[in-house]
Amino acid sequence: IEMIVTLRSHFRNMDKYKKLLSNTLIFAIGTFGSKLLVFFLTPFYTSVLTSEELGVGDLVTQTANLIIPLMSLGIVNGIIRFGLDRAVRKDDVLSTGLIVILGGYLLLWPFYPLLAQISVIAGYSWLIYLFVIASAMRSLFSQFVRVRGYTKLYALDGIISTATTILFNIIFLKALSLSVTGFVLATICSDALSALFLFCAAELKRYIKFQGIRRQTALEMIRYSAPLIPNMLFWWITNSSDKFVVGYMIGASASGLINVAYKIPMIINLVATFFLDAWQMSAVTEEKDRERFFTKVFKSYGAVVFMAASGIILCSPLIMRFFVGFSKDPQYGLAWKYVPFLVMGTAFSCLVTFLGSIYTVEKKSMLSMGTMAVGAAVNLAMNLALTPFFGVQGAAFATFFSYGLVFILRAVNTRQYIRLGMDVGKVLVNTSILAGQSLLLIYEPPYWWAWEIALTALMLLINGKGLVISVQRLLRRNRQF
Repeated sequence: IEMIVTLRSHFRNMDKYKKLLSNTLIFAIGTFGSKLLVFFLTPFYTSVLTSEELGVGDLVTQTANLIIPLMSLGIVNGIIRFGLDRAVRKDDVLSTGLIVILGGYLLLWPFYPLLAQISVIAGYSWLIYLFVIASAMRSLFSQFVRVRGYTKLYALDGIISTATTILFNIIFLKALSLSVTGFVLATICSDALSALFLFCAAELKRYIKFQGIRRQTALEMIRYSAPLIPNMLFWWITNSSDKFVVGYMIGASASGLINVAYKIPMIINLVATFFLDAWQMSAVTEEKDRERFFTKVFKSYGAVVFMAASGIILCSPLIMRFFVGFSKDPQYGLAWKYVPFLVMGTAFSCLVTFLGSIYTVEKKSMLSMGTMAVGAAVNLAMNLALTPFFGVQGAAFATFFSYGLVFILRAVNTRQYIRLGMDVGKVLVNTSILAGQSLLLIYEPPYWWAWEIALTALMLLINGKGLVISVQRLLRRNRQF
């Protein structure tokens, strides 16, 4: 009997790692195209848009992304959390989400004249409103499809969305030369088609009703999601306030430069998103030996994030040449100097998101909000203080510092729920290596490229060994059982 219990335990542990790996691969297929699209479309954008036009277009989309959580009460977070709850009816979940989004969108319209008064995005208010509803509906349907287990459909939608985004960008920017309007409209059309495809392919109509919704479920979803609105706003401030501060203090052209510089750290997000979409489901549904499970996954995940960040800093001058090689604006050539601290900020953003899954599991949305509030306040204050003296580089450093601070806060605070076996010394060494690489790239001392290669090799040596051992153990267990 003891042997049977032991075997069942081994198989159960194997199943959760296999499930995490399987979901990661499926979500990678779905998100690879759309995330890689950001990378490969950048040379296209720099060839058809000036740095000022790209800066304005990005400010328009970032404004829409600020409005979406306010308009929708952050209900997409409730879709993910309650959609995975076996005790909750799925039609209640989707119907609540749809009603909240449509109701919020109607309440948003009286603010149209106020939005039109913002000078930096004046004339593009109608695009912002279209972007908000298209993006919100796509998020609603795609997250519901994902939590219902239609992972292959989710992946297929990612592929189709990538294709339509490319098509609309070519039509609006190259063929019709619509400039900022075309830049935003391409995303709107792609999101709208994606929402329609998911609605029809998954037959979501059968999950939608406007009567008979369990009031308790709707209230719990809103009660869970609403405190996350400030959290999402704080995420937005930490991620995007630097673009607005730079645009206001230096000009739209400088905002365009930081927008291009941000594309290189997106490679880390590309790697992390594949995993985090799947991890979010495993973190909520896996209950056995959760502390050990979280610790093992975090160590491997952290190793990959730090190694990816080190390699990207090393290669960033070459990547930037690819981005701006055919640009119509020579100003783009300055953007690579701002990459290193943005890469460091993105790396810690990925670690912060992982730790945030502990709050999701424990339904501690207020703590998630609190830690991000501190980060957002520090980020905004540092942006305002450093940008006048250090320009875009000051804003980039503010992003890194604020995410590093949030990581420390969450690493300490989440221990009361799940005690991760975090190697603090290793994290400090990894951070020091990235900081050294950043300073080398910014100041370019003699033989800086040789030191860059040496530090990258050291990063791989420190983190690669443990990652390989973890993979070997998993493969060995597969062969054993």
